[in-house]
Amino acid sequence: MPMVADVVDAVIGGDTHKDTHTLEMATPSGVPMASIVVGNDAAGGAAALAWITDHALGPRIVVGLEGTRSYGIGLARALRAAGLTVVEVERPKRETRRGRGKSDPIDAHLAVLAVLRMHTDRLPTPRADGDREALRILLTARAELTDTYTRQINQLRALLLTGDDTDRAISRGRVTHDWLDRLIRRRGPGTETREQATRRAETRRLAQAIRDAHRDLTHNRDQLAAIITDLAPGLLDRPGVGPVSAAQTIVSWSHPGRCRSEAAFAALAGVNPIPASSGKTIRHRLNAAATGTSTTPCTPSRSPGCAAAPAPMPTSPAAAPKAKPTATSAASSSATSPASSTAPSTPTPLDKHRSVISPLVIKGVKCGTARCTR
Repeated sequence: MPMVADVVDAVIGGDTHKDTHTLEMATPSGVPMASIVVGNDAAGGAAALAWITDHALGPRIVVGLEGTRSYGIGLARALRAAGLTVVEVERPKRETRRGRGKSDPIDAHLAVLAVLRMHTDRLPTPRADGDREALRILLTARAELTDTYTRQINQLRALLLTGDDTDRAISRGRVTHDWLDRLIRRRGPGTETREQATRRAETRRLAQAIRDAHRDLTHNRDQLAAIITDLAPGLLDRPGVGPVSAAQTIVSWSHPGRCRSEAAFAALAGVNPIPASSGKTIRHRLNAAATGTSTTPCTPSRSPGCAAAPAPMPTSPAAAPKAKPTATSAASSSATSPASSTAPSTPTPLDKHRSVISPLVIKGVKCGTARCTR
């Protein structure tokens, strides 16, 4: 595959910051041509475009920026609106900087070199605005809501556990609407101590907070479902695909070429085996370093953003559904067991991992969908 250096007239690298951005333009061979410092505002974006127009050797230009969804988001949007190709560049590692020092011009030049080494079919384009960004916002909010919801339940049970016999008996119940309403409406005897009154008041506050958090999680799930239905019609009809796992799959896919092979998909899900041998001990372990909220569409135990949504809260203990055993992710198991699966006949942008079902259409982009058992 050709590299960027083979097909461009000039490359621009950018080191972005809160107040200013440092840009460097170089030839396809990496020789610096010009540099500029612009402000992190609309005027800075206009100045960068004018500078590019004055110094570029041709129309084929690729711009590599650090932090395209952070400090560099305004500049990235301005350049993309002008029709330029913008790619994401990772911050240089310490070993790359060794012997060179650290400064904004140096980081801009390292960004140029990083872009020149990229393959044209695997350009890491910045995360898109619109519906995908809305899904990211909702998934981030859901992770925070889930943590708060779990923490409040644990705090409430611990508070009841340190009370009297009645409180300890209540703490053994399931978290249902009736259970929470009972705690909210509970009244203490006239002879209760200050400690008992304080514990009862705090119990009521936590019960109300848990009920509100559950309502917020339900609303969050409904918002995810509405966006996914518009963005990828039919995705939620797939077996084992819910609003949360579907949203995480769409967000993690990000750009064509990210799942270019079955091994790449396994690495994305954090289930690719890596050597962990020493001496006579020969073994492998999962690549835990690859997991994270934004990169684990099919590992619910490792990603709060991909965690299954809480089931609707039962109205009474009798109506509570029985717990079901946790299923292992079909995508994760298939990614590590190639001998027992069958690859699709035609590669798709979610490429070739064995868990691809029939292709879907996401806003005109044809892609496959990971079957996450959820």
